Amino acid sequence: MWKGDLPKPPVGSFEKCAKCKMQFTVTKYTLAANPPPGWLCHPCAKAGGSDPFKNPAAPRKRKAPADKRVVVYFEEKKFPTLVSLCIDLIGTFIDDVEALGDIGNLNLDEIAKTISKSRRLTAQNAPLFYDVQNTRLCLYDVTKLEPPALIAMANLNPNLTDLRLDYCGHMNDEVLAHWQTAFPNLKRLELLGPFLVKAPAWRDFLKAHPSLEGFLIIQSPRFDLECVRTLVENCKGLKELRLSEIGLMEDSFLEPLKKLSGTLTSLEIPKPGSATNPDPLSEAALIDLIAAVGESLTHLDLSFNNDISDQFLYKALKPHVRRLISLRLQGCSELTNAGVAEFFDTWVAAAQKSMKEPNPPLEVVDLSRSHQLGTDALFALLDHSGPALRDLNINEWKGASQDSLQTIAARAPNLRTLDVGFCRETDDWVIKSLLESCQMLSEVKVWGCQRLTVGCPRKRGVNIIGVEAGQLVS
Repeated sequence: MWKGDLPKPPVGSFEKCAKCKMQFTVTKYTLAANPPPGWLCHPCAKAGGSDPFKNPAAPRKRKAPADKRVVVYFEEKKFPTLVSLCIDLIGTFIDDVEALGDIGNLNLDEIAKTISKSRRLTAQNAPLFYDVQNTRLCLYDVTKLEPPALIAMANLNPNLTDLRLDYCGHMNDEVLAHWQTAFPNLKRLELLGPFLVKAPAWRDFLKAHPSLEGFLIIQSPRFDLECVRTLVENCKGLKELRLSEIGLMEDSFLEPLKKLSGTLTSLEIPKPGSATNPDPLSEAALIDLIAAVGESLTHLDLSFNNDISDQFLYKALKPHVRRLISLRLQGCSELTNAGVAEFFDTWVAAAQKSMKEPNPPLEVVDLSRSHQLGTDALFALLDHSGPALRDLNINEWKGASQDSLQTIAARAPNLRTLDVGFCRETDDWVIKSLLESCQMLSEVKVWGCQRLTVGCPRKRGVNIIGVEAGQLVS
């Protein structure tokens, strides 16, 4: 409303200015006199300090808070080689390539990885990787290869002994039935995601390939107990076994595997069960299995078996393994700092006391995501296996002290990869000691290490991944 709650005269009407008493025409810009009553002509309104033609000020917008952190990533950016540039170019125009020629298996594998990153492998360009003389074939993303293409693969590569297919979600019973006769020389099969294959098809395939030495599958929800029995009964020379993320997994699956004693060198049973069948494997069943097959094992992966505790170390690994060089127990949250420390401290002595050959130092250790582990466990691990360690993952060892982390450099000089992510005491001095002492180091992961700064040391040829150096913006 206008001053004094008087209605404004209609636009175009005549009024007398309350100040100069001159008659003027009312417009939409006419202002009320202050103090009222009456109205002001434009000159008098402007003389009084009010500009009737001035646009109202726009409401002031609140500025969004600026990011006050500078995130710095210390990752080695290598200048691309001519070979890598050619591989990238081929990957970009893979659909226009008629033949790859004799470029060597290493370069062929790099091209396969390059086109898999963008899921460009199709039924039309996949034959570029086929050859009747092939004995090994690795394709890292076959999402777009449907059953006819997977059948054609077998027809064009009849002499394969080693086959790896990732993301093979279109594989079905028809494909596996064709492979029974199409791959007579197959020794090793590695599949990721054969969701559609049913149990009878698995059994028929395993019966047709008694010479299998490696059977590695991930995410096959229909692989059941009868399939395991068929595998063990027919493939008596099996050396590598991976049953990862098998939804039907339970303790009864482990009983037939005991018959592989003496031949099995690599065993992987990570992430067993499903949402409706969580934590299906008991610690007692796993201990019995290792007691049977542990003596010949060189690689063991039982990650995310949540029932594993310190007892597994004492009753399974300590008395029964003699050749193990790679151990992965990721996400076993029941392991304790004192228990792991005692295990590594007494492992050699326990073997000598029982007049047995002690297990050699470990080369690959992954005990990540075990939040109870810390300083004592790290010191004991380094005392036992330090000089032999090549790959070490202690992600989320929140209790590891700065002194123990700095000791890694001195006691494990042959490290190639290291993950100390979310180890709270990791700082610039820890990284500095690693870069100075570990001459073979190529990668360090430091996600969540908040004590690292912008001045974090660097070294040519070493990727330091995950540095988030907080720096206030002036």
